[in-house]
Amino acid sequence: MLKPILKIISQCTLVLICTCSLIAENDRTNKPLFRFGAVADCQYCNQTSGVRKYNLSPQKLRDCVEHYNKLDLAFVIHLGDFIDRDFKSFATVTPIYNRLKAPHYHVLGNHDFSVTDDKKALVPAQLGLKERYYDFTHNGWRFLALDGNDVSLHAYPKNDPRTKAAAIFHRHLKAGTPNWNGAVGKGQLKWIKDKLESATKNHEKVILFCHFPIYPANVHNLWNADALTKLLSKYPCVVAYINGHNHEGNYGTKDKIHYLTLKGMVNTTENAYSIIEVHKDQLLLKGVGRQEDREMHLPANKLPDK
Repeated sequence: MLKPILKIISQCTLVLICTCSLIAENDRTNKPLFRFGAVADCQYCNQTSGVRKYNLSPQKLRDCVEHYNKLDLAFVIHLGDFIDRDFKSFATVTPIYNRLKAPHYHVLGNHDFSVTDDKKALVPAQLGLKERYYDFTHNGWRFLALDGNDVSLHAYPKNDPRTKAAAIFHRHLKAGTPNWNGAVGKGQLKWIKDKLESATKNHEKVILFCHFPIYPANVHNLWNADALTKLLSKYPCVVAYINGHNHEGNYGTKDKIHYLTLKGMVNTTENAYSIIEVHKDQLLLKGVGRQEDREMHLPANKLPDK
């Protein structure tokens, strides 16, 4: 009588051990390599205007920061248009953003330069930037933060030669192209190419951040979006390009790259920001408020393993 009971106990124990092992393995498989926070278009100013609730942005940003501080994040990045206008607006939202425990970064947006000409050169430093475009690495991944205002009508004083050169550039574009976008200059394009070459040699995967989208085709896109998408398509190390600017959000894939536009925090009374989990084979976006969740397999267009 005892032997059958012991046999049953032994079998049950074996099943339990196997089950626990499978659960542990599943947990390891589902655990991300790391997570980061991404938010776009806080766009604060002390005004109200229709769907854009500018004066609600400080509280939305405060809620976002408090949430992020409860998580284990590799970093947080704001994707441009930290303010809507007026240099003094930075004084309201910068202290809130700087409460983040994780390393935190900015990319430059067009509205960040909606300040008087004598203040335009001060904007990058106000956002903590030593350079207008830059890169950093984490856990074998490289991140490029671009400046889509490099060639633009708003980033420099009216009589600056760079503004005049941008006006000539804009005149040669398709009729009706918005003057509130910009382009990545030749020097920055070379810098991007050099960084992608380096990432390829170092076996790093790359995510690019910019304020302006480049794909799918949209009125908000960079003036030279095609040049940048063609460049990125040559490098298999590039897995995603993430931006703001279009407050309604957008998404597309091209040449095995994810192109993701995050929804703007400033629109409506509801918040919008995201936590992005980086896995070996996918990016998982967990949205808050207006920002929807999204599952992005790597490379783009790859079907998930069953």
